[in-house]
Amino acid sequence: MIDVRKLESLLERGRDSALLRFGLGKHYLDANEQARAAAQLHRCVGLDPGYSAAWKLLGKAQHEIGDIAAARHAWENGVLAARRNGDVQAEKEMNVFLRRLARTSTP
Repeated sequence: MIDVRKLESLLERGRDSALLRFGLGKHYLDANEQARAAAQLHRCVGLDPGYSAAWKLLGKAQHEIGDIAAARHAWENGVLAARRNGDVQAEKEMNVFLRRLARTSTP
């Protein structure tokens, strides 16, 4: 279980990092606080654009908010990051999400 107070305390002390933002984003996503999750995960990928797991969760948060274009954008960037990192499983998962989006957005 993530102690969100400790993570937020680290941020307050200037100890920002992609991993810290990822932890906060995951916590907020699990707590059904998608907007807060998206903000943290967006900052995470800003710090580390190669963080494919963060792109995946960012897409999920954006999708749950209802921002389909932002979800697509996150997953497309995530696929590229995963491919560069050799993260085959994350690449496959995000491609599945993108195919589902394509099916549901087709009239």
